[in-house]
Amino acid sequence: MTSTYKREDLSIDQQLALTTAARRLREAFTGVFGTETIERFLHSSYEQFATKAAVANFLPLLAERFARQRLHALARVEGKGDGRPIVLFLCVHNAGRSQMALGFFTHLAGEHAVGWSGGSEFAGEINPAAVASMAERGIDISREFPKPWTAEIVQAADVVVTMGCGDACPVYPGKRYLDWELDDPDGRTTDEVRPIRDEIERRVRGLLAELEVPLPRP
Repeated sequence: MTSTYKREDLSIDQQLALTTAARRLREAFTGVFGTETIERFLHSSYEQFATKAAVANFLPLLAERFARQRLHALARVEGKGDGRPIVLFLCVHNAGRSQMALGFFTHLAGEHAVGWSGGSEFAGEINPAAVASMAERGIDISREFPKPWTAEIVQAADVVVTMGCGDACPVYPGKRYLDWELDDPDGRTTDEVRPIRDEIERRVRGLLAELEVPLPRP
């Protein structure tokens, strides 16, 4: 396994956390993927966050969560999915618009559909104004984290919604794309983010209706 970091550079706690994460992933994907694939996804995910995360102790957890998503995506690409529609929300930093869209999508769709998000130049943390504005609607996105996209994630999605990432957004033939022109909440106050949030909710609800995903009662 090729790696840009060395195991001996990790603290004992980080090594233990990665070992534990690998075990949990093996248990979750028993009979689907082998140990080599699981560990490759885990460690490549770790590398992607190593230069971004503000707190190194969180790296193994972020890597595990992202590797889990990537493995679910790979399973879908290989025809091992559960049939639920998957929507991928993409923006530049994966810190504002795409995170709010994912928050609404997950809240409204429940177990009936799967939502993911990513960024072309993913940030180190979620936009605080986006977190605050979503909290006003009873949706907590504070535990989410900016992340990149990978080939298997894009390939697994039924719909890819882009928001301002332009030519940096990945394009795969035959994939359904929607481009939502929305103001970037970066650098804006919570008051200024609210109209963006409300427009995102309107569009997410419309998309769920198109996908025939049942919405919760008001």
